Amino acid sequence: MIEEHRPLPDDFFRDWKEREALAEGMIPIIGKLYREKNVSTYMYGNNMVNMSVIDLMKAHRFVRQVESNELSEFETYPMIEALSELQIGPAHIDIGKMVVRYQELGDQKTLKAFLELELEEIIGSNIKPLPRPKDVVLYGFGRIGRLITRLLIDKAGGGDVLRLRAIVIRPGDSLNDLTKRAALLRQDSVHGSFKGTIRVLEGRDILVVNGNPIKIIYANSPSEVDYTKYGISDAIVIDNTGAWRDEEGLSGHLRPGASKVILTAPAGGAIPNVVYGINHHEISPDCSIVSAASCTTNAIVPVLKVMSDEFGIEHGHVETVHAYTNDQNLIDNYHKGDRRGRSAPLNMVLTSTGAAKAVAKAIPELKGRLTGNAIRVPTPNVSMALLHLQLKKSTDRKQLNEFMRRKALYSDLQQQIGYTLSTEAVSTDFVGSRQACVFDSEATIVKDKSCVLYCWYDNEFGYSCQVVRCLETMAGVTWKRFPKGI
Repeated sequence: MIEEHRPLPDDFFRDWKEREALAEGMIPIIGKLYREKNVSTYMYGNNMVNMSVIDLMKAHRFVRQVESNELSEFETYPMIEALSELQIGPAHIDIGKMVVRYQELGDQKTLKAFLELELEEIIGSNIKPLPRPKDVVLYGFGRIGRLITRLLIDKAGGGDVLRLRAIVIRPGDSLNDLTKRAALLRQDSVHGSFKGTIRVLEGRDILVVNGNPIKIIYANSPSEVDYTKYGISDAIVIDNTGAWRDEEGLSGHLRPGASKVILTAPAGGAIPNVVYGINHHEISPDCSIVSAASCTTNAIVPVLKVMSDEFGIEHGHVETVHAYTNDQNLIDNYHKGDRRGRSAPLNMVLTSTGAAKAVAKAIPELKGRLTGNAIRVPTPNVSMALLHLQLKKSTDRKQLNEFMRRKALYSDLQQQIGYTLSTEAVSTDFVGSRQACVFDSEATIVKDKSCVLYCWYDNEFGYSCQVVRCLETMAGVTWKRFPKGI
């Protein structure tokens, strides 16, 4: 951790304007690196591509808060500029951490010499993450389907990695069905407006999203689809309907032009239930069907894994306070599930969750050690998991929080575990979080071997990010990541 070294500015407004100008200057450089070289830049795990000026400045501020250093645009802009002058191949580069590493060297190297040494293996390289673009098909276009669409378009880059080629939906009841579907993608009451343009080609059943043509295929079942008719081959199908959850049902997606399937719900039988970051190694090259588990399983498993590895877990209880979903009723009406027939916007609804039991599929040593329940609450998005754990080793609040901070910032689970130290954090603050969960350090309770941990999670967007990470693994996407060892 870097000690504070910059004194407070004499003129705060001037300091802000200077940093604002630097952030403005970063944007075209970051965009050019992404479009032309397929280089994604990050600020301590947060993707800087397509960030606004204010978002870039807030990303710097976040690092200053959690790292207690003075990292600012004055340090990062020169590095981004120097990076753009190098002939480098595709990679993910964490600018924030690269700057910190460079500062720790003092005056031992020039910035150019430092970058040339750190990025030696990609200088002059043009090795792509995939030998050729991979076709992707979405089966279903609901909440998760539309968010995955946004993510895939956002990650399109130069168009040579993952390409969303088609979306399969049931035949519509109205003449302007495609226009209505586009409107739902364009505007979202929870996640805001889509950052880009959407063009509807009604006569051809195509949505052109930020220049990406996406064929809309109308079908009542997978058996009606032949993807080769649309020029699609060897595609990965993402089933976000949840209509089929076993191998027999999901195998129906393996049609001409489609070779693999990802389910965005827990699966039964021998199908791997994958929480990216924990057991994604189960996605082998010959694996044709996988499940991305549930949003809650993705939220709790990373935290449970690191806690189990560090402190050991004797037993525990998981209680999720979960936003209501489409499965519930707006007003009281019949529902096959207990209690779920009551009005979702008006009630807290006690219900069950399989997440605690599902943990054992990703962390076998916790089999039979966890119980779980859920309360659906009248909010449309962002949920919370309360982990009440009995540990094998004693600890205290300061030690546990510092352990989780390090895991969130420096471990391989940086994409899965976020960290907040705000005493004012509430659920809407985490809408759009890309991590599987965000650890609320201010809420931590510890007494000897007993602890209660609070983890926020965007059960829609954060989960969709985890699905896309599984998709990249299934497609064989590999990125060079820098700096090494952090």
